[in-house]
Amino acid sequence: MRGVNWLGDAVMTTPALQRLREALPDAHITLLAPDKLADLWQHHPSLDSFLSLPPGAGPWSVAARLRAEAFKIALVLPNSHRAALEVWLAGIPRRIGHARPWRNWLLTQPLPPRPGHTPMPKRSVGEINRLIRLTPTPAAPSTPTTAHQIHDWLHLAAALGANTDPLPPKLEVTAAEVQQADANLLSDWRNSAPRSASGQPPIFLGLIPGAEYGPAKRWPAENFAAVARAVSQRVNNCLWIALGTPADWPVCDTIARRVAGGHVLNLAGKTSLRQLMALLKLCRLVLTNDTGPMHVAAALGTPVVVPFGSTSPELTGPGLPGDPRHRLLKSAAPCSPCFRRACPIDFRCMTGISPDRVAESVLSLLRLS
Repeated sequence: MRGVNWLGDAVMTTPALQRLREALPDAHITLLAPDKLADLWQHHPSLDSFLSLPPGAGPWSVAARLRAEAFKIALVLPNSHRAALEVWLAGIPRRIGHARPWRNWLLTQPLPPRPGHTPMPKRSVGEINRLIRLTPTPAAPSTPTTAHQIHDWLHLAAALGANTDPLPPKLEVTAAEVQQADANLLSDWRNSAPRSASGQPPIFLGLIPGAEYGPAKRWPAENFAAVARAVSQRVNNCLWIALGTPADWPVCDTIARRVAGGHVLNLAGKTSLRQLMALLKLCRLVLTNDTGPMHVAAALGTPVVVPFGSTSPELTGPGLPGDPRHRLLKSAAPCSPCFRRACPIDFRCMTGISPDRVAESVLSLLRLS
């Protein structure tokens, strides 16, 4: 199986992997995916083996590795020309993937779009300006639950007899990994933190203010800080663990300084992917932008609170559509979702989601847990 290239997308393919394993219990399933995602797939019960795609590897070198394995079937999850070219060059006899005009000849079984497939085109600046000028604001059309992107990959797996009924995305992390991450990354905080008067263990909450796709997916840092302050004032003995890439360290540091009182521990850029997964598993919930670790947290069973702006929770939200464990928040901006990397107007889709509303969502989930 040729896997996808991005963290969030990879998590959303796990229902298809689970259904494929159900349909083919005796098959040997190997996943080929970028090296940066290798740790994501450790301990995953749907896979027998993993082939790492090194950075900069060309399609001919990838094809040589695949040819050496003598695979009989290739399920191509990405829509790219390159992914189809790799398995064609490898001479794999049966090659299944989504139909695209510029790559269909590389596949033996190009599948047309499934019923209910919903594209995600970027809105033009002209369309955005037209939508915000309309009075009254037009009601957004309802989106069926089958529009979610997980159904696209289930549709591919169905070509090999898999059930298309959706399952929640699922990842695995062991209790030993959680304990190890706690010992390696939280021991200094545990040793220096004041003891709770009630003797209760600390409540760990995740905070992820970054998003690699672009600024249109990033709720303002000052809003993250406002929520962390409000929740810390009402929840005793809680610690926000700020997570992300090294590039997210400055924004996490800004939030930590604005919250003060030692309520935010900045670990952005200080974790491996497995350590990130372990910490997300440890957290009671995670406040996050729409980003890869959002999907990871939900797939590990950790509730998430997410402000959505330029993207659509109906199409790429965490978990299954309608999962009551999560709070996916949107504003009434008529131009949302626009699927753009940067907002060409005034960022109303995100600024229209208030810190008070998000804080109440966090507190309501904590009351339920």
